[in-house]
Amino acid sequence: MAIKKILVVDDSATDRFYLSELLEKAGFEVSTAESGEDCLAKVETSPPDLVLMDIMMPGLNGFQTTRALSKNPATAHIPVIVCTGKEQATDRMWALRQGAKDSVMKPVSADELLGKINALAEE
Repeated sequence: MAIKKILVVDDSATDRFYLSELLEKAGFEVSTAESGEDCLAKVETSPPDLVLMDIMMPGLNGFQTTRALSKNPATAHIPVIVCTGKEQATDRMWALRQGAKDSVMKPVSADELLGKINALAEE
């Protein structure tokens, strides 16, 4: 599966900027969303090849938004990688149960994130 377009979903402007810069330098086309609700609207109008999802957000959190994407037949094929600031195995396990394909810890390591994206692209 080719991954070219990535939607970065995070309520932190700093994190959106950092992740966008990292991904654009690696050759990806990046769009951003500030909330789960914004993510769902953007995915409907311009579906990405991958969603990079923050967990802790006001309104729809990352778990709820990931579940909404994975349960909708129109978006279930879009892989989600969740970003969490908590180093807890339960967060990763819960994210996977909601439909996420993988997770990364904040602060995000460029090598780790790009490695996970490449692994998804090879599936």
